[in-house]
Amino acid sequence: MQNFRPSINAIPPVVKNLIIINVLMLLATYFLNYKGIDLTSILGLHYFQSSDFRPYQLVTHMFMHGGFTHLLFNMFALWMFGRVLESVWGPKRFFIYYFITGLGAAALHTLVNFIEFQHLANKMSPETVEMVMTQGTEIFNQGKNFTDGQAGKLNMMLNIPTVGASGAVFGILLGFGMLFPNTQLMLLFPPIPIKAKYFVIGYGAIELFSGIANTGSNIAHFAHLGGMLFGFILIKYWNSNTKNFY
Repeated sequence: MQNFRPSINAIPPVVKNLIIINVLMLLATYFLNYKGIDLTSILGLHYFQSSDFRPYQLVTHMFMHGGFTHLLFNMFALWMFGRVLESVWGPKRFFIYYFITGLGAAALHTLVNFIEFQHLANKMSPETVEMVMTQGTEIFNQGKNFTDGQAGKLNMMLNIPTVGASGAVFGILLGFGMLFPNTQLMLLFPPIPIKAKYFVIGYGAIELFSGIANTGSNIAHFAHLGGMLFGFILIKYWNSNTKNFY
């Protein structure tokens, strides 16, 4: 598959409903915040050793966003690339792909967080780690943190949830690049054309470099890579079982 140009006004059902749900969830987050309810903390993905972690957050975090700009960029990418994939694959396959890449993103993000958490905890005394684990959430909820840098960082890992559809969106970007590798995309900065396959490879390389170089960043770079990785695996699996899948 090299080129596909759906009608600009055609928004297939899964993409349309995902956009609607994400917009409604951001509005609900703003509204409930005025009522003293932190929906981001409830539905965002916490580190699995946090007292605030709940299994359902592995799914619900994909519908939460950190603000309008975060939502806008994700939903624009979902609309631009997701509608193409859904038009080619159909709603059922696209729905499966979206959620598997989103869950895969959460899985890789959690694994990397676990490695970072253990690495940081090994530098601290067991008593300090225990103090963070037992008292950290209450201190964080008061708008405070530990003055010790390592304890403070560990506490932030426990109590700052991950939100956003970015993992699934990066999976969609990877899928578009695999199905339509030679489609020309126009970059905004700089305003030059680039083939989809080079755009995806470049973006993936940037995310990998950023994830390694900026550990502790508030951007979940390895979640983005997780979405791309699981998207690649799933497409390869489908292609091995479906003749001329891509």
